Amino acid sequence: MAYDPGAIDAALAAAVGDEPGLIAELRLAFVESAERALASLETATTRDDWREAASRLKGLAASFGAVRLMALAGQAADSPRDPATLAKLRRSVARL
Repeated sequence: MAYDPGAIDAALAAAVGDEPGLIAELRLAFVESAERALASLETATTRDDWREAASRLKGLAASFGAVRLMALAGQAADSPRDPATLAKLRRSVARL
C-alpha cells in the first residue's frame, strides 16, 4: 500500500493555511494518535474492541486525509482480528 506524504500535509494546509509550524504540530498529533489507535488494535481481546479500535483509526485517518490508511482501517473494522491485516496497518502507520 503506497503512501503519499503530501496528502496529509495538503489536507492540513487546506485547514490551517500556510503555517508550517502548526502543520508540523498537527502532523505529530496525528501520528501519535494513529500509534495509540494501533496499540488499541494490538491489545484488543474481543471482536467489539477490535472493531472499535479499527473504527477509531479509520475516523482519525479520514479527518487527516489519509485515504489509504482510512480504507485499510475500514476493512479491518469489517473483518475479524487478523494478523496479516494488523501487519498492514503497522506498516501504514509506520510510513506516516
